[in-house]
Amino acid sequence: MSSFNGDDFKGLRITQLDDDDEDVKEESPVEPINVDEFDDDDDDDEDDEEEPVILGFVESPKFPWSSLRQLFPNLAGGVPAWLDPVNLPSGKSILCDLCEEPLQFVLQLYAPLTEKESAFHRTLFLFMCPSMSCLLRDQHEQWKRAPEKPMRSVKVFRCQLPRVNPFYSSEAPKHDGTDKPLGHGAPLCTWCGTWKGDKVCGGCKTARYCSPKHQALHWHRAHKIECQQLRTVLETSDSVNNGVSLTQVQKAASKSLWKEFVLINEDESEYDTEMSENDEAAQPMVVSKREVDDQMKSVMKDFEGDADKNSWVNFQQRVDKAPEQVVRYCRSSEAKPLWPMASGRVSKSEVPNCKSCGGPRCFEFQAMPQLLFFFGGSNERESLDWATIVVYTCENSCDSSLSYNEEFVWVQVYSQTT
Repeated sequence: MSSFNGDDFKGLRITQLDDDDEDVKEESPVEPINVDEFDDDDDDDEDDEEEPVILGFVESPKFPWSSLRQLFPNLAGGVPAWLDPVNLPSGKSILCDLCEEPLQFVLQLYAPLTEKESAFHRTLFLFMCPSMSCLLRDQHEQWKRAPEKPMRSVKVFRCQLPRVNPFYSSEAPKHDGTDKPLGHGAPLCTWCGTWKGDKVCGGCKTARYCSPKHQALHWHRAHKIECQQLRTVLETSDSVNNGVSLTQVQKAASKSLWKEFVLINEDESEYDTEMSENDEAAQPMVVSKREVDDQMKSVMKDFEGDADKNSWVNFQQRVDKAPEQVVRYCRSSEAKPLWPMASGRVSKSEVPNCKSCGGPRCFEFQAMPQLLFFFGGSNERESLDWATIVVYTCENSCDSSLSYNEEFVWVQVYSQTT
């Protein structure tokens, strides 16, 4: 058990429930699931003891420093707080493989493994292309078994560090605004604030970009004027570090990023009891939560076949306990996602092994469609939409020469959009 505790971290810091002999046991692999047998499989699940699930909910940051990387935050929207701030993903891994545009940040979960020294700090980062057309094309690509060149519009990266590392103190953060990282990270793209800015504006020598696309967007939106202003400031300043400080304090210039939230967590078991009559003060919130599900319930009439309908009913009954949940987390070899539909699921046998160690992957978390509600998504047919995004990670959380290892994502979209 690490020195960090639940009071220090309000986000999705996943640790063992206690120090007794109740650790997750090594068990035989789950038998591959036949898509045609999902109804029977779901019935069997109801008789099995379910793995404990941690739910993630969004709230606005309470302080300007709430999302800084030295606090190991859990975030949704905005820009990522990179765990390894120097050796970021690069090259084609940061692009949508379909439209070749830089991917947009969705969320990150801080999920260290207390039993693994090299994963004392561990964060998962989810990105996706905001284009619905790319997501639909992704649906066809993800079914291909071990393609030579995977074509995906949704990607997840895993990064982990030991307790003693070059970037952070070995002591727990104080969470009072005084925590500082050990040194600076790589300069980020001025436009998206997400990826490494390895291209520098030739005019001001200050603005940095991850891609020609973002450089062009920034130039036409604002930088054409800002560039001249920055050049004037730099030419009249004697401080060599002035340009660096300007880059570090500058926020992402793009206005198309999703709204930034921090994630807080609660055990799903806390929502198993129904609201008592004394909870009338919470009634207005229940009405508000119902609004979150309006779009989801409207797709019910479009489902075809009993399997999808039964799956949707089970999904909705489970989600209704806490309608505002945006993440479901349960890292275990026996854990399974909560599928909205029977069709379009992936079986355990279809989840590819880890690229680094060759070992099996297990389910770790899923992003719920309610997240789009908080991101301000619209109901237009061409707007981004999903039923669930499921993430599988290396069971061993293996180490490799890469700071960011790409894991496996499965996306399920509503039947009427496929």
